[in-house]
Amino acid sequence: MKLIPIAVLGTVAALVLGACSNDGSTTGSGGADAGADAEITLWLAGEDTPVELTDWLTTEFEETTDATLTVERVDWGELLPRLQTSLGNTDETPDVVEIGNTQAPTFASVGAFTDLTDHLDDLGGDAIGPQGFVEAGTVDDAVYAVPYYWGSRYVFYRTDLLEAAGIAVPTTLAEFNAAAAALTTDTQSGFWLPGQDWRNGISWIFANGGDIAVQEDGTWTGTLSSPESIEGLTQLKAIYDGVSKAPKDGEDAEPWTAFNNGDAAMFMAPGWARWSIAEDLVENVGAFALPGVDGGAAPVFAGGSTIAISKASPNQELSLELLELIYSDDYQTMLAENGLGPANSTFNSLMGGGEQDEFTVAALAAAENAKLTPAAASWAAVEQSKIMEEFFAKIAQGGDIATEAAAADAALDKALN
Repeated sequence: MKLIPIAVLGTVAALVLGACSNDGSTTGSGGADAGADAEITLWLAGEDTPVELTDWLTTEFEETTDATLTVERVDWGELLPRLQTSLGNTDETPDVVEIGNTQAPTFASVGAFTDLTDHLDDLGGDAIGPQGFVEAGTVDDAVYAVPYYWGSRYVFYRTDLLEAAGIAVPTTLAEFNAAAAALTTDTQSGFWLPGQDWRNGISWIFANGGDIAVQEDGTWTGTLSSPESIEGLTQLKAIYDGVSKAPKDGEDAEPWTAFNNGDAAMFMAPGWARWSIAEDLVENVGAFALPGVDGGAAPVFAGGSTIAISKASPNQELSLELLELIYSDDYQTMLAENGLGPANSTFNSLMGGGEQDEFTVAALAAAENAKLTPAAASWAAVEQSKIMEEFFAKIAQGGDIATEAAAADAALDKALN
C-alpha cells in the first residue's frame, strides 16, 4: 500500500486528509511535550478494554512521566466520524487512538498517524503481531499503526446438546453444517447467524477459497461472484434458510444473548465473548475453531484493533511513552489474561486459562488461518456505506446469490478504486 493522493480516496479518507494540518511527511509533528502538568488523551473504541487495564495505564503513566493520562471511550459506531473531524486538528485530536484493524489502512495512507517504524524494536520487534494487523498499518514499508489486540472468531457450543444428539465435535465444514442443521428445532437455532453478520458469514467464502476483493496492477476487483465465493454463499444460504432463526436483517451485536436464552445451540464470536456466557451455562459450554472444508481450522475474519499516535498531536514523546506502556510485559499479560489476543505473541500462552484451556486452544487455532479485509486505502468507505452488511442481508432474505454477488462486486469496485 502506498501513500495516495486525496483525489483517488473515498469519502472517509478525503475528510481525514482535509482535516489534517500536516504536510503529509512521515515524521511526527514533534512539539515540546510539556512538563509535569502535561496531559494526553487516549481514545479507546468500545468497551472491550477492561477498566482494570485503563486504571493500570493511568496510574503507571503518571508515575512514569509525571503527566496525566485521560482515557476516553468512543463507541465503535461513532469512531469514524469523530476521527474524521478531530484527527487532523491539533486542538481537537486525541494523542493516541485505538482504531479497527480494517480501518487502519485508510488513515495510515493519508498521513494521519506518526511513523512508528524506528520504535518497533522497543515495542516487541519480531514478536509484534498478528502480521496481518501490522500490514494493515503499513504504507510504503513504514508502520503507522501497530496491533492493539486480536480476537479470532471461533465457535461456542452447548456440550450437553451435542451429546444428547449424539453429535461429535465437527472436524470439517460439511460436518459443521450438518451438525447445525441437526441441532435446529422449532424453537432453537442450531447456529445463530443474523443476516448482516458478514464478519462471521465470510468464513464460508474464505473456507471455500473465495475472497472479498483482489488487487491486480493497482486495481481492486470484487470477487464475491467467483465460483469459490458462490459455493461458500450457497452453503451459507442453507444456514440462513434452515438453521438460524436470527433476524434476516439483524446485526452482529451480542450473539451470546440468544445462546444464553436457550435459543441457540452454537454461535460464533471473538474470544472475549466467553466472559459474556451466562453463569448457569458455563459448565455446559465448549469451544472449537470453525473447521475448514478439508479439516483443520477454516480461515475466519480476524477481529481486533490497532493503535496509533495522531500525527497532529503536540505530545509526541509522551504518546510514545504511553505506547511503550501498552506494549510492556505487565500490560500484555493483562490483555492476555482477559482473553484479548496480546500484541506481543510472547504472551499468547497466558490467554484465558492457559495453553491447555479449551477456549485458548480454539482461539489460537482460529488465529493461525485468520484473514483481514482487503488492505485497500478506501476500505473504510466500504464499511461506512455498509456494502457487506447489505449484501449478506439480501442473501439471508432470499435474494438470488449470483445476482446479488455481481451487484456487490460492482459496488466494491467503485468503492475501492
